[in-house]
Amino acid sequence: MAAFPMKESPQHSIDDFSSFLYQSHRPQGSIGGSSMGSRPGSSHGSRPGTPNYSRPGTAYSTLPFNSSTVALNPRNISNLALDNPRHQSGLGHHVESAPNSPREWHSFNPNEKKEPSPLANAGPPPGPPGGPPPDGGLTAWLQVLGGYCLFMNTWGIINAFGVFQSYYVEVLLKGTSNSTVSWIGTITSFLLCASPLLWGPIFDRGNIRILVICGSLSVVFGIMMTSLCTEYYQIILAQGICVGIGGGCTFLTATSILPTYFAKKRALAMGIAASGSSLGGIIYPIVFHTLQPKIGFAWSVRIIGLIALVTLTVPCLVMRPRGKPPPKKKLIDPAILKEIPFGIFNLATFFGFVGQYIPFFFIEQFAAAHGIANPFWMLIVLNAGSIPGRIVPSLIADRFFPPLIVLGACTGSATVLAFAWTAIQGSYVGLLIWALLYGFCAGAFVSLQGPCVASMTKDLRTIGTRFGINMFAGALGILIGSPVGGAIFPKSWPGAQAFCGATLLCSTISIAGTWFAWQRSKTQGMQKLAG
Repeated sequence: MAAFPMKESPQHSIDDFSSFLYQSHRPQGSIGGSSMGSRPGSSHGSRPGTPNYSRPGTAYSTLPFNSSTVALNPRNISNLALDNPRHQSGLGHHVESAPNSPREWHSFNPNEKKEPSPLANAGPPPGPPGGPPPDGGLTAWLQVLGGYCLFMNTWGIINAFGVFQSYYVEVLLKGTSNSTVSWIGTITSFLLCASPLLWGPIFDRGNIRILVICGSLSVVFGIMMTSLCTEYYQIILAQGICVGIGGGCTFLTATSILPTYFAKKRALAMGIAASGSSLGGIIYPIVFHTLQPKIGFAWSVRIIGLIALVTLTVPCLVMRPRGKPPPKKKLIDPAILKEIPFGIFNLATFFGFVGQYIPFFFIEQFAAAHGIANPFWMLIVLNAGSIPGRIVPSLIADRFFPPLIVLGACTGSATVLAFAWTAIQGSYVGLLIWALLYGFCAGAFVSLQGPCVASMTKDLRTIGTRFGINMFAGALGILIGSPVGGAIFPKSWPGAQAFCGATLLCSTISIAGTWFAWQRSKTQGMQKLAG
């Protein structure tokens, strides 16, 4: 191939280079006649100013064109540079260019249509909308603040249900069994975990503000309506269904939006946000326990509703998606349900939620039944212990171990503590220490759910759907756990405690199975790539 004539005529360097690109990559059907263009004085006479890039026996068509259209096109430059070692620039994707050997010149057809390289049309790798997570910045940490407030008014209300359970059994719904009353909190928890199965695809389409605003209004409306309730069915409708559905909208948003903003600090960010539920589990029982004897049930609940209204205004203002992905045809991709590690983890979530909330619902009554002073404060201690339990394990999951390993260790510790609960009878100090430790271990179970699901998600554009499926499994567990525990403990407290420990043990085993299945799937994936 003839060398570029740039040294001979520098004023034509851009046009020369452009003509070469045009002639070497001209698509089939281009307009122009054939000629043997050369500079004046060349052995091949042609139009002045047109460079000659021909070899014997080869004709090229030349056509006047705007050199800026082609010469300044980065794609054309990069295609040539990567294919021709003499003009490498390290840009663009691989596309075949003109031949370099004399033998290739005789068989080279400049009008032949080339198939584009797969790399030329390759898009960005699957990931969250808006590009890679920034892992910090004002907007990202505002999402953590918004998630904190959302957790406070979702799981915070669930964590505080123990004080409502005692009041309903002893005063408002006197004569109703513990198992029946526990269905109020159970329905709230079930809908909070089950409804994200419906809201997940909405989240994945980028409609975050709709979920946050509608969910917040539903939660506040349900609490305010609870203040007017005097019958069991009314409380079911207000505190159970209305608060539960609204909580599902906000809880899904709080958990699913953070992985799109954080990668290296993902578990820590989600742990900080999840600690808001512990704060709600402390503030709301104290407000109700302190104000109810003074101003009555109705106004105590209304003040809780006002606190929820103020705190839920924050996420309505600050939470926003990083980008709106294109709509998908399928609400739920069946391929997600076929993933073995994800399926085993859903089983672990189911068993974990069966037993985890039994102490949160009944520890106050347990303390009262065993003659322990100030039984109400045991629920507060339990929630206080879960604050560091949601942050510290998350920090460890970011810096030292994968989230699944940390979750398995914490759930295993909670299993041991659940069985050890049977040994505590009338010891105030013993129950106090137990509540702190159990709250710490149980807190990690909620805060690490999101990081575990995100760590097993190859395409973060489906994180909302995946988390909705996972929490639906937890909803089924909650639907069973607290009513069964409430039916057992009036006859046998050790039976209810053993039931709590057995289900947490099943969850620990399932988490271990998830880890091994996940590692095996990654190994098989690498072997397929290598093969």
